[in-house]
Amino acid sequence: TIDAAHERFTINFTITNLPYNSDLSTPDSAKYRTTRRVMNTLLDRLLKDSSIGPAFLGCETTAFRYGPLREGDNTAVDAVCTYKKEPSAAPLDRVGLYHEVSNKTSGITQLGPYSLDKDSLYVNG
Repeated sequence: TIDAAHERFTINFTITNLPYNSDLSTPDSAKYRTTRRVMNTLLDRLLKDSSIGPAFLGCETTAFRYGPLREGDNTAVDAVCTYKKEPSAAPLDRVGLYHEVSNKTSGITQLGPYSLDKDSLYVNG
């Protein structure tokens, strides 16, 4: 048997109740490490419970950056998620996954303790 290939997709969104500061751009800061760990856990839970769940391997938060909103304390999050793609499987349904994530985050407003900018979710396969 041939092993399934590992495929990746990115997911980006903006948190509106997490003030961005330089600690979040410093990978060895305690705030970066803690926030990244929490984010990875929340994303893993969210996607394990989705249609790609059985093939889902995990997400890694790759960056925190200034959010695009003009005012308020917001932080943009970039993450790369990995799943096993069977050779016979259809390509990732980005639109379907987007809608699932939207539904599981109350219309892209809530992820765990974080409030989300409802217009900020982007899934790119």
